[in-house]
Amino acid sequence: MGTGIKTDRRILRTREAINRAFLELFGEKELEQITINDIAERANVNRGTVYLHYTDKYDLLNRCIEDHLGKMFLSCNMTRTPDGDVGLISEMKPVFLYFEQNFLFFSAMLANQRTTIFRERLLEIVSANVIRKLEMEKSVPEGMDKQLIAHFMASAFVGTVEWWIQNRMPHTPEEMAQQVRSLFEGNTMYRGHQ
Repeated sequence: MGTGIKTDRRILRTREAINRAFLELFGEKELEQITINDIAERANVNRGTVYLHYTDKYDLLNRCIEDHLGKMFLSCNMTRTPDGDVGLISEMKPVFLYFEQNFLFFSAMLANQRTTIFRERLLEIVSANVIRKLEMEKSVPEGMDKQLIAHFMASAFVGTVEWWIQNRMPHTPEEMAQQVRSLFEGNTMYRGHQ
């Protein structure tokens, strides 16, 4: 049993090294310019080791994105809270703390226009979260399209995160959480009409 645990840890450490190397390279140059050899060299592993874990650099990019978004939403409890609220809007602080703790990943993904895959996935997830909240609270203002509201709110959130990351986090996660939450709560489209 002890050997299995050691092997698992070794595999995890190798994957982490590959991911970190890829993200560092991704922050330095275009995806097309990054080779598996570059990644292997930076991660201090064999080229074959990279292929053991990932099909190619596009698979690595997609798995990196899905893994981080999954971890972010799990760690931030992006589900309904005990009072029935949806976590993303009611609990902003854990979201911004996660962004801060994983700055390398988010700055690589949001620093420039190298890829839109990450931004699109984040928009999709945030938008779905907003739609769930609107449906739970039955708070879509008369004559408004909930898809439009959700896209508007998600775009505002993702744009704000981009600004914060690109400016090297000029406010603490706590300050960001408080201000973004105030902006969301102050939005009549989001609150709906009683």
